[in-house]
Amino acid sequence: MSDLGPQNASSASRDFWRELEREHHLVASARPAIPGNGPQNVAEILAGPLARCPDRVALVGRHARYTYRELDDAVARAAGALAALGIGRGDRVAACTPNHPDIVIAYLATMRLGAIWVGIARALAAVEKAALLRDAGASVFIGDRAACAQIQANPVATLRHTLVSEAGDASCSWACAVAAAKTDAAARVEIDPYAPAAIAYTSGTTGFPKGAVHSQHNLLLPGAVAAATGAYPNGQVQGVLLPLTVLNLMVLVPTLVFQIDGTCVCIDRVDALGIAEWVRTERVAHFAAVPAIYHDLLTHPEVRGEDLASLATPEVGGAECPPSFLRLYRERFGKNVAIGYGMTEAPTAVTRSLGDREPEPGLIGQPLPQIAIDLIDEDGRRVADGEVGEICVAAAHDGAFAGVYTPMLGYWDKPDETARALRGGMLHTGDLGMRDPASGQLYIRGRRGDLILRGGANVYPAEIERVLHGDPRVAACAVLGIPDERLGERVIAAVQLADGADVAEDELKEICAANLARYKIPERFHFVASIPRNSMGKIVKRELRAQLGLDD
Repeated sequence: MSDLGPQNASSASRDFWRELEREHHLVASARPAIPGNGPQNVAEILAGPLARCPDRVALVGRHARYTYRELDDAVARAAGALAALGIGRGDRVAACTPNHPDIVIAYLATMRLGAIWVGIARALAAVEKAALLRDAGASVFIGDRAACAQIQANPVATLRHTLVSEAGDASCSWACAVAAAKTDAAARVEIDPYAPAAIAYTSGTTGFPKGAVHSQHNLLLPGAVAAATGAYPNGQVQGVLLPLTVLNLMVLVPTLVFQIDGTCVCIDRVDALGIAEWVRTERVAHFAAVPAIYHDLLTHPEVRGEDLASLATPEVGGAECPPSFLRLYRERFGKNVAIGYGMTEAPTAVTRSLGDREPEPGLIGQPLPQIAIDLIDEDGRRVADGEVGEICVAAAHDGAFAGVYTPMLGYWDKPDETARALRGGMLHTGDLGMRDPASGQLYIRGRRGDLILRGGANVYPAEIERVLHGDPRVAACAVLGIPDERLGERVIAAVQLADGADVAEDELKEICAANLARYKIPERFHFVASIPRNSMGKIVKRELRAQLGLDD
C-alpha cells in the first residue's frame, strides 16, 4: 500500500479521479492535510494501532473477535478477494448486512483498493435496494441471504458479483472468497485522500434518494479531531447498534475508534435486554442511539443498574428528546444528555451539546472544532445572533483545525442539487437555526421541508406520496408527522380517492410495504373528501392538519 501524501498523488491518478468526478457531476475537493502524525486516509487507519498495540482487541462481533494484528490481516485478505473479482479504484462496492465485523472489514478493504463504498440499508424494500444499486452503478454486492435473494429477484445490470455474507457461516461465498484470497492485492494501490470514496444515500425531497459522495479525508476527519482533542479516552470500548450500512455510523464508530486505539463492538440487537447483555459482557463505555432505544433500555424491568455500569458516555443523536426521556436519562446517568446534530452530507455530526446545560427545545450546542456554522438569510447574507437563518456548514476559521474540513463532493449524478447544496462554498443544510447572543449556543428552529423524524430515521413525505400516487384510485394524498413521546414522530397519511374509487386502508399499507422500508409506512390513513390547496394548487399542510384535528 502506498500513501503518497495529501498533495502528491500522481498526475495519472489525479486525471483518473477528475474524469470520474466530471462523469458524475461532482465538485473537486480542496486538499488540506489533517494536522498531527495520524493517518491522512482511511486505507492507512490501522497502521498506528498496529505499531502501538497490535494485540489489543480491535473489533468484536457475536461470532468473531479480532486483535489489531488479526484485523489488519483480515482486511488485507478482503482487499485481495475484491481485487480478484476485478475491483479497483472508482468501482462501487455495496454492502447490506447486519452489524458484524465482516461489514467493517469489507469497508476497510474497499478503502485500501481506492474503490467506492456504498451502504444499502437492510430496512429498505427490495425495489428500493435495487434502485440504489443501479443509481450507484455498483459492481459488487455483499449481503446476507435475504438481501441477496432480493437483488437476484430484482436484477441490476451493473452487478458483476453478488456474494452472501452470513455472520458465523464460513461456507458462504464472501467468507470463502476472503479465505482463499492473497494478502498483497492492495500493496501497490495509490490512494488519493480527496477522491470519491463513499456514497451515502439520503432520502430526497423529490421522493427519490440522493447519493452524497465523500472522500477518505471526509470520512477520517471526525475521528482524527476526536482523537486529537481527547473527546473519548484512548482505548475506549465503543458499541455500535445503529446500522453500519449507514455511512455516518461507519464514520462515527469504527473509523473513529481505530484512531484512539479502541475496541469497536458490533451490537446485533436493538432490544433492551439484548443491548444490556452486550454492554455488560463487553464493558461497553460508549454508544450513540436515538431516544426510543434509550427509553426502552432505561424502563425495561429486567435491565439492572449493574448491566449498564460501564456505560460512561452515552450519546443521543437523530431525534428530538421528549421531556420524559430527558428526566429518565438524568436520573440514570446523573447528568444531562449529550446531543449531536449532523447530516449525511457533512458527513455526520457538525455540532454537539456536551450535557453541561439543561436541554432546551431545539438545542444543538456548539460547532465541533473543525466546523464553522453560518446562519444565512434568503439573500445569502449572514444574520445577526438571535435571528433565524439557514444553517450552513463550512471549515473552521481559526484554531488547530482551521481550513481542514471539506464538505461532500456533491450528489452522485445530480448536478443541479449539488449546485444548490454547495453554493457559496458552504454546505446548505436547509435547516433553520438561531445562535443565542448570550451563550453562543445554536438552536434548531425548523426542519428541512416537511421532514418527519421517526425514531431517529429521516422520513420524507414525498417518497411515500410518490408510491401512493402510483395507485390510480388515489386522486391526491399528503403524508404528515404527528408527535409521539417515544419515537419523536409517527407517520400518517391523508388520502383523497378518485371519483367512484374504493380502497381499504390495509390495501394502501400493502402497496407501501411492497415499495418502502417498514418505518416509512403510514400507521394511519385518513380518507378525506378534499385536501386543502393554495391558489397555486399546492397542498397546504397546515390547513390539512387543522382539518384532521392535528393542530399543534
